[in-house]
Amino acid sequence: MGEWSDWSARLNDLAVAAEVPGAVLGVWHDGETTITPYGVLNTATGVETTADSLFQIGSISKPWTATMIVQLAAEGRLRLDDPVVKLLPEAPVDDRITVRQLLTHTSGIDGDLFADTGRGDDCLQRYVALLTGVDQLFAPGTAYSYCNAGFVLLGRLIEVLDGRTWDESLKARLVEPLGLTHTVTLPEEAILFRAARGHVAADGAPVKTWQLPRSIGPAGTITASAGDLLEFARMHLTDDRYAAMQEPQVPSAGGIGGFVDLGLTWRIYDWDGRRIFGHDGSTISQLAFLRVDPDARLIMCLLTNSGNGTRLFEPLASEVFQHYVGVGHPAPPQPIDAPIDDRHVGRYERTSVRLDVVRRDDRLVLVEQATGDRLAFAEEPGHESELRPAEPADGDHFVTRYSPEHPWVPLTFRTSHLFTSGRFTPRR
Repeated sequence: MGEWSDWSARLNDLAVAAEVPGAVLGVWHDGETTITPYGVLNTATGVETTADSLFQIGSISKPWTATMIVQLAAEGRLRLDDPVVKLLPEAPVDDRITVRQLLTHTSGIDGDLFADTGRGDDCLQRYVALLTGVDQLFAPGTAYSYCNAGFVLLGRLIEVLDGRTWDESLKARLVEPLGLTHTVTLPEEAILFRAARGHVAADGAPVKTWQLPRSIGPAGTITASAGDLLEFARMHLTDDRYAAMQEPQVPSAGGIGGFVDLGLTWRIYDWDGRRIFGHDGSTISQLAFLRVDPDARLIMCLLTNSGNGTRLFEPLASEVFQHYVGVGHPAPPQPIDAPIDDRHVGRYERTSVRLDVVRRDDRLVLVEQATGDRLAFAEEPGHESELRPAEPADGDHFVTRYSPEHPWVPLTFRTSHLFTSGRFTPRR
């Protein structure tokens, strides 16, 4: 299909509809790059978004950390099936957990510890020491549960093997070799560029805390331009050294957005029969998205400064992929008419969040409350949403959404836990 070099009008229309104040769309197709900015970086200052503006990419940082682990494996300095404690004896984790299980979120560590261990170069080391008080949700390798803590462990492993901070290894192993000029990890670096500020989904207010703690770096503190993110993704499209990262390791338990398998950190999607890989990222009201179609030599990224970023991404991704390859973003799950009962009423809790399922007349309601260290940067610490039955109609599958404008997302109940947002949350 032919090139379409100007996405400005569609980005503008869809961003206005989604109430996203600023965004950058990046598209690379078979050697040709298009970067399209929209709106403002910060509604409080009115600074215009430009093509080289920096946005937080959140958990898209995880494939960068995973890439460095794959490099260390290729150098013979570790094996993916090595126990973590063999390489990092001080790690207070189950001695059965392997490097591969950290890369695939199957370690069983209750992984949403957001402790701020300071700005010093020892912040990852200090964070790892705190894991002694974190629960093991299930036996290693027996289930999937999204785990930020596992990537801090991987970052610390990189530090020990490289003899420098994770930030320094990122620069030496990826940023400098790829010639990236707009990729940073620290706020004092980001302020040298035009950097976005997050905006709360509910009312569009600018956030009061800009970045996650430095201790979360390997899991989610890279700040980058769309052009730099495309270049990183292009390396994974063209460099065979990283091809194994796209090979399925674990079936996805969620299936959101066509997410069907997990590679070595890359998420693998099925979009109407097309195999696509990528990742999403979410920080403090900044949402980022990356999708790569290897067969079409197509990469799309979207960087946003709003908690409403998903509302913009899904229709925009559909239009971009329909234009180039004739498929769109998979439709979200939908509620069905089915009876409800009280079997799942109760409390579910993991590190940083408490979930209460309550019955209100003929409705089930999910009451979500941030807890612990997450309260320090949660712009919307509490939230309620209705649970609606979904397919399969067995009384265990539901969908919910944060507002009528947002897409439905699935939840699944089991005897011992609730699975939502990709995470295993035990019943208490």
